[in-house]
Amino acid sequence: MNQSVSIFAISDLAREFGITPRTIRFWEDQGILSPEREGSKRVFTRRDRARLKMALRGKRLGLSLAEIKDLIGMYESTEDETPQLLECLRVISSRRAALEQQREDIEAMLAEISQFEAQCQQELTRRDANK
Repeated sequence: MNQSVSIFAISDLAREFGITPRTIRFWEDQGILSPEREGSKRVFTRRDRARLKMALRGKRLGLSLAEIKDLIGMYESTEDETPQLLECLRVISSRRAALEQQREDIEAMLAEISQFEAQCQQELTRRDANK
């Protein structure tokens, strides 16, 4: 897509980001995007495109809708991005900690499954030997 283009149709954004127009309408319903209208057609600006890109990244990172909205909304309020960047780091750090805890929990469950699986195999082997 030509980056000098300053307006986009919903189909342009859907194609660029590999999502459905319905997904874009969802982000619009949530207040993340606010396209202009040309009759019944939505017209998205570069600002909408950037906001959609940030929202999709937040979703991939596992952020909640509220966290995504807060982070995107902070970019509207000031020219100094330091507070936004610090908050972004805080949210990302929190998300990382949650994911690391999930990984530890999964590893513990897998170890328990392996142990139980080995016990079952041993019991089957013992029963086969006693037949």
